[in-house]
Amino acid sequence: MNDLQRIWLIPLLFLLALSGSAALAADGDEAWAPTPPRLSFIDGEVSYWRTGADEWARARPNLALAEGDAFYTGNNANFEVQFGSRSFVRADENTQLSLVQQEANRIQFKLTSGRVSFDMRSLAVGDAVEVSTPDAVFVIRHPGYYRVEVGSRDTHFITRRGGEATVITADGRSLSIYPSEDIVVTAGDPVKVATYAAPAPDDWDRWNDARSDRIGESISARYVPPDVYGAEELDYYGDWRLVPTYGSVWIPYGVSVGWVPYSTGYWVWDPYYEWTWVDDAPWGWAPFHYGRWVYIDGFWAWAPGPVVRRPVYSPALVAFMIRDHDVSVRLSIGLPGLWWVALSWGEPVLPWWGPPARRWHPYWGSWGGPRIVNNVVIQQTTVIKVDDIHFHNASLPRAILTVPAGKFGRERVQATVETRYRQTDLAPARGDLPVKPSRASLSGGAPKGVQPPRAIVSRPVVSTRTPRERTPALQDEAPRVRTQAVPETRYVIPPERRGEDARTLPRPDRGTEAGPERAPPPRPPRYDEVRKSVTPPPAVTPREQATVRSRTTTREQSTVRQEVRPAARPAQPAVVAPPASRPAVPGSVQAPRVRTEATPPREEVQQDKKERPLPGQPASQTYRGRDRDNRDAR
Repeated sequence: MNDLQRIWLIPLLFLLALSGSAALAADGDEAWAPTPPRLSFIDGEVSYWRTGADEWARARPNLALAEGDAFYTGNNANFEVQFGSRSFVRADENTQLSLVQQEANRIQFKLTSGRVSFDMRSLAVGDAVEVSTPDAVFVIRHPGYYRVEVGSRDTHFITRRGGEATVITADGRSLSIYPSEDIVVTAGDPVKVATYAAPAPDDWDRWNDARSDRIGESISARYVPPDVYGAEELDYYGDWRLVPTYGSVWIPYGVSVGWVPYSTGYWVWDPYYEWTWVDDAPWGWAPFHYGRWVYIDGFWAWAPGPVVRRPVYSPALVAFMIRDHDVSVRLSIGLPGLWWVALSWGEPVLPWWGPPARRWHPYWGSWGGPRIVNNVVIQQTTVIKVDDIHFHNASLPRAILTVPAGKFGRERVQATVETRYRQTDLAPARGDLPVKPSRASLSGGAPKGVQPPRAIVSRPVVSTRTPRERTPALQDEAPRVRTQAVPETRYVIPPERRGEDARTLPRPDRGTEAGPERAPPPRPPRYDEVRKSVTPPPAVTPREQATVRSRTTTREQSTVRQEVRPAARPAQPAVVAPPASRPAVPGSVQAPRVRTEATPPREEVQQDKKERPLPGQPASQTYRGRDRDNRDAR
């Protein structure tokens, strides 16, 4: 009888344990969730359209892309999207690019017109990038540099840096693409495919190289996991410090007096993650989707915590709060107030997104530090009552933020500090938030953007599979109006994979419209020649760099200067255009001029009149004992 009791006791104890810590146990092994691509750079007039929106809206940096998002660049404009730790796609002027689908090992883009470059310094084995164009789809499974240009009749696909790919034409033929090739796909019945030698790099290629080179030299990469996007931006806009309690922390400089996290930006509705924060600062990706914010000696500091193997993205790491456990939140009646505050060291987020079983349960995701509730370190088996959670930063002055509930996510309204109520008057939100999305929420109330020609938007493309249907849950008085044309897609069957070797497929025919033979690149110089001809620039700390001001600004920064007050823009290293460039590829758009990223004038930001010492010790010091001078003198 005793043995029988023990048998029944084991599953009973297991169920009791799950009932007390189900949300905590789910942190370690959960289903794949997408890390959305990041709109990391904009220069000029760039607009985007999200499924369900009435019109194209002006795009802003740090937007988290969702499936179905379409982008269009106006004249003399370009943008950059990061979709992997070392993978980018950049679009030139008059280009229409869309994110079609994102899966665990596959991401698909659609290009209907213009020029883009996929610069992938790394690509995991088994991962694939698909690029759908009007007459063919290109499948990329190797790191490299890939330039795609879509004209009215011809499509060019250029490989560099060892890149290899497969092209599948609209009539179902699969062909191999080798490194250093220019594949020309010409519309017709059947589609014509020809191969040429890749032309010499031009200004566009060199600008792409310079943008990606920043990743390899980022100092901030020491403190964050490789899969966290935007770490290189932290190098230019803040200081890393070592403090006893939190380890390595990053302190932004140039923010306005009284600035607090999640105060300068806006909320946008994402079809998967729902309410998502988009920060106005150029560095505003990593610190608002990973880690925690702590307040040290009068400074707000971002604490990424111990480096983890696989970071988990969150749409925002805040605690939403309501007043006096307002029951109308659950009943969705009226427009009660809504407040938010940045999470502090080790505190859990109460997810308002994701599977229903995980919503509004304490969740740490990939947080590698201690788990803290009410300033007490807890264990994974600790039972937590959400109503009794008190968030540390809420007790700090000017840390709780709010906007009118009727304008939340619908208009670009500056968040205000809550001064009417005390912390004890507010409680963590549970259930549905008291704000519902409208079609304006899909752009966060952004102004209207430039709309591409309808012929470009409705141009059909070739794809290997049908996209998922994902319609956001929207609430609006007016009936839904379809303003985005839905082109017919031609579906083709991809070739059967034979290991990792795509060279088993046939090759395209050599082109008949051959031009001059490409000359080989110059031989690399000897090390002694480089050492004697190049004088290294003097070392400049990030804070010293902040004092350097440029008198010219890009169009994007000029626009930001009118709307953003808190973030200073220290000058970034200019990208210098080489003197020579090759003629444009036939059927392509002209090469853009190379732009520099400059800094707005000093007067746009309120600075402390007296410089205060930063807490802790510098975290990015180099080794003093290296005998570098004597070695270079030999």
